[in-house]
Amino acid sequence: MSRHFGERTENAERMVGIKDVAREAGVSVGTVSNVINRPERVSQETRARVQAAIERLGYVRSESARQLRAGSSRLVALLVLDMANPFFVDLARGAERAARRAGLGVVVCNSGQNPDEEAEYLALFAEQRVNGVLVTPADPTGRTLDTLRRQGTPFVLVDRVAPGTEQCSVSVDDVAGGALIGRHLAQAGHRTLAYVSGPPHLRQVQDRREGMHRALAEAGLPPEALLELPAGQLDVAAGRDAGARLLGLAQRPTAVFCANDLLALGVLQAMYAAGVRVPEDLAIVGYDDIEFAAAAAVPLTSVRQPAAALGNMAAELLLEETGQAAPDHCHQRVVLQPELVVRQSSLFRR
Repeated sequence: MSRHFGERTENAERMVGIKDVAREAGVSVGTVSNVINRPERVSQETRARVQAAIERLGYVRSESARQLRAGSSRLVALLVLDMANPFFVDLARGAERAARRAGLGVVVCNSGQNPDEEAEYLALFAEQRVNGVLVTPADPTGRTLDTLRRQGTPFVLVDRVAPGTEQCSVSVDDVAGGALIGRHLAQAGHRTLAYVSGPPHLRQVQDRREGMHRALAEAGLPPEALLELPAGQLDVAAGRDAGARLLGLAQRPTAVFCANDLLALGVLQAMYAAGVRVPEDLAIVGYDDIEFAAAAAVPLTSVRQPAAALGNMAAELLLEETGQAAPDHCHQRVVLQPELVVRQSSLFRR
């Protein structure tokens, strides 16, 4: 007799457990556990019999029960500022590759550059006993990380230099990156410049500004040669808004440096709509060198960050922190060097 869709079966009333598998295969519960977790301890013939029983019964092991026994899950959490930014997508791919090599999965979350959102996510990660956390902090004080410290959850800072020697971090030298842009624009003859920044509490925004000021000072330009236009977010919409403010200035600068490429693309859109020529009337430079930078209507000069390498190295350090890669782990602060990629948006010389 065929069964109706509404009829409950025995398997629907309860989940198949490890005892059911053991009974089906004619082995002990311990043998089933070894097949799942330590297969090298079980003969090939017994492994085959247990695997066949697992397939017949449709057994799926309880990850929550395993977490309670082991004290942590097989997941690594990655918390970034904005997953709409392709830079963080590339970073996540690099982290995922390293985690997968170790048999771990990666769950990616987005703080939206908001310290309160960051605090809630970090508390959730600790509560769920994730294996470790990779985080690009939105909170400049670092207080949100105290939850992880109290719970003993390993974590590594990504795209941010750790303030001391008791924490791992992988970052890019943003001061050097800002200086690369400052020298490039000063050598091109620009004497009035603007910096479209992002949320002021973000360390990356501060460091890129500092590097720009250093380079302009080297070129003999006063601090007031750089006009700052704050942006509430690091996205294209905020860039368009900054572009509108640039267009409204009585004395418009001849070059603009944006804290990331999404801001630069927004400024470029605003200039294009207003008929302002780039780079003849205004040079535009971004940061991150995302794929869209080279593909823009006017290809953008940008500072390249090795995003995938950042994520990969941070994940490898986290694996060392958790004891899965190096039991004698020592905390490291890895700082990578950026690279200036010059394209059409800044090639006009004055």
